[in-house]
Amino acid sequence: MFALTLNDLREEIGECELCSLCKSRTRLVFGDGNDEASLLFVGEAPGRAEDAQGLPFVGPAGKLLDTLLDGIGLKRSDVYITNVVKCRPPGNRDPYPEEIEACNPFLRSQLSIIKPKIVCALGRIAASALLGKNVQMTRMHGQKFPMPGFFLVPVYHPAAALRNPATVKVIEEDFGLLRMYLNEDEEPPPGESQTEPEQMGLF
Repeated sequence: MFALTLNDLREEIGECELCSLCKSRTRLVFGDGNDEASLLFVGEAPGRAEDAQGLPFVGPAGKLLDTLLDGIGLKRSDVYITNVVKCRPPGNRDPYPEEIEACNPFLRSQLSIIKPKIVCALGRIAASALLGKNVQMTRMHGQKFPMPGFFLVPVYHPAAALRNPATVKVIEEDFGLLRMYLNEDEEPPPGESQTEPEQMGLF
């Protein structure tokens, strides 16, 4: 993957058939937002609404994400949003390791092109894929982890708040931390993601 822009990368991906998810998807969900964003969100996979529209986080969880962004003075157009895998797993099951592996070059290229300061992993699946180990969200949410070229911050997935309203306060607090991290003068760790893949979990 040597694309210089997101449009180039999307053209390179085309109608990807690298894993079995291509057989059941309606649309490939590449990502959406500001291609110069300082804050980039990574979810686990598209859901039903995303599969239908070809855009990330457009269902109920996406509406909550918009509210959370508004709460820290940001709009969807200020950030970039994508997923670990770009096609919806059947029945909204968790993506399999081989599916995550197949999509890794696409996500790695998105990070390399956009060069965000903060990457927010929405949920355990995304955080575990990026960190390369099983993440316990109860212990790690809201913390900032240095990665090659950016800081990674695991946060509960908005869908978790829809299932458990008590989680909303926790997510709101973590989004407040995201705002604080963005405002800090600290520079992202050195190194491009594409040149140090061994440090990026499953990448």
